[in-house]
Amino acid sequence: MDVYINLDFESNEPIYTQLMHQIIAGIAKKELKPGDALPSVRSLAADIGINLHTVNKAYQQLKQEGFILIHRQKGVVINPDGVPQADDQYMNNLTSTLHPIIAESICRGLSKEQVLQLTGELYENFTKKEGGDK
Repeated sequence: MDVYINLDFESNEPIYTQLMHQIIAGIAKKELKPGDALPSVRSLAADIGINLHTVNKAYQQLKQEGFILIHRQKGVVINPDGVPQADDQYMNNLTSTLHPIIAESICRGLSKEQVLQLTGELYENFTKKEGGDK
């Protein structure tokens, strides 16, 4: 796996969620491509020093959301068909997730332009290619 996993054991965010987010980021940045193999649950748990049930929980959630497939013979792979595209349910979940973040940003004095600039910069971090080409 080409993606470096960096977990923050002091974070309030659960370890399995951090692991999921980093794998999803690897897919978004095209560091992980459709069909790429991921380490087994046991191997990844040993490599990063966490409980195998934590890795299993992350993998099961990623499987449920269509990011990975788990085969008995082939192991864990990034979904060869690619990640399922956004549908109404995804858009509803995204709205529910962003709603409190936007509300807090407003309460903390951020302007619409600041929020849009930040989200634009984050988006660019996932979509820019090496060498500056897009």
